Amino acid sequence: MMARGAGWRRGAGVAMLLAAALVGETRARAAGGDAGGDFASFLVAMRPKALALGVSAATWEREIAGLTPDLSLPNLDRGPRKPSHAGQREFSATPAQYLSDRAMAATAAKGASLAARYRPQLAAIEQRFGVPGEVALAIFGRETGYGANTGKYDGLRTLATQAWTGRRRETFAQEFLYALKMLDDGVVSRPAMKSSWAGAMGLTQMLPSQYYRYGVDLDGNGRADIWTSVPDALASIANHLRGEGWRPGERWAYEVAPPARADCTMADPDAPRPWTQWSAAGYRPENGPAPGRGAQLALLLPAGVHGPGFLVGANYFVLKAYNFSDLYVLYVGHLADRIAGGGPFATPWGKVAQPSAGQLAAMQRDLTRLGLYREKIDGFAGMKTRLAVGAFQKASGLRTDCWPTPETLKAISAAAKQGATP
Repeated sequence: MMARGAGWRRGAGVAMLLAAALVGETRARAAGGDAGGDFASFLVAMRPKALALGVSAATWEREIAGLTPDLSLPNLDRGPRKPSHAGQREFSATPAQYLSDRAMAATAAKGASLAARYRPQLAAIEQRFGVPGEVALAIFGRETGYGANTGKYDGLRTLATQAWTGRRRETFAQEFLYALKMLDDGVVSRPAMKSSWAGAMGLTQMLPSQYYRYGVDLDGNGRADIWTSVPDALASIANHLRGEGWRPGERWAYEVAPPARADCTMADPDAPRPWTQWSAAGYRPENGPAPGRGAQLALLLPAGVHGPGFLVGANYFVLKAYNFSDLYVLYVGHLADRIAGGGPFATPWGKVAQPSAGQLAAMQRDLTRLGLYREKIDGFAGMKTRLAVGAFQKASGLRTDCWPTPETLKAISAAAKQGATP
């Protein structure tokens, strides 16, 4: 259970109070949340919500005094801007760059050292939450380099800015209020409340609401400390994964060798199949045992046909709850395997070019016009985007590799301009 420190009782029923405070708001633009409104008006509108959450008037006045927005943050929404990958290497790097084996080996060695150091705590974490210690360590390693980089921004200022003029104002309005509550409850001091540009904090890079939901006091000092206690941080990560539905005893993914002329448009996250069907179709496990006969698995081709293939189950998608990027999940899962003594991927990554966020967003709009894409226009080459690319290539008689190559980008643009349906 999370420690109930000073001010905790004022926070009883936090979720219910926050829901009541925000009722009737379908957008953070309302009552001062619009990026076009001034910051002072935004703060005036947020004050009653903070008090309704249990934040004292004294804490509000102390923390808001002199608070200004930080307009240097990436991905703000002041005026028309193109989609950007700024600050998000998961979406700007190619798989080969993001999953560099040399860097992975060094990070895994550090993780293995920490696994030996915290062996009793990791065993207790796995017994309590069902999450392997290597997985918790891998997230710790990916998020902050095992604590070396926990963020340089003023967390409260960052969340206030994102709540006022960020791309997800509704979400960040909630996180801003929870950050104030953390300060009011004495969970962390303002100087120690450093964050990423997106407001994630501590060794775990959790948002304030996630801290209240998942924070764990494993070391028994009376509070869940995700800023300086590695055991608390690892337990909090494991609790987060359990809360998102982690299935004990199941792998995050299986690397597989696809059969010759495999159809990459089968890489649909919404179309899992039993392992027996994948095996009958010619897929073979690499670097480990085969899945169980009844395992329901979806095919993942992070670089289209230009690299390793994977069959993924429920735990893969649980890891996506920590970060939605496929490359992030691959990094964390593979790092966990390497910490546990595993080796490199059996299939090397091919050389592919990563289109810009603007190019990908334009392609997604074109694919939407062509009836092949029905997801958010976000400028990311995620699972559904790669699937739509493959569907276009297949229907147009192009080489079907399920990757937005320059040639495919041009063909999609031309088809959309002509109003052609492949």
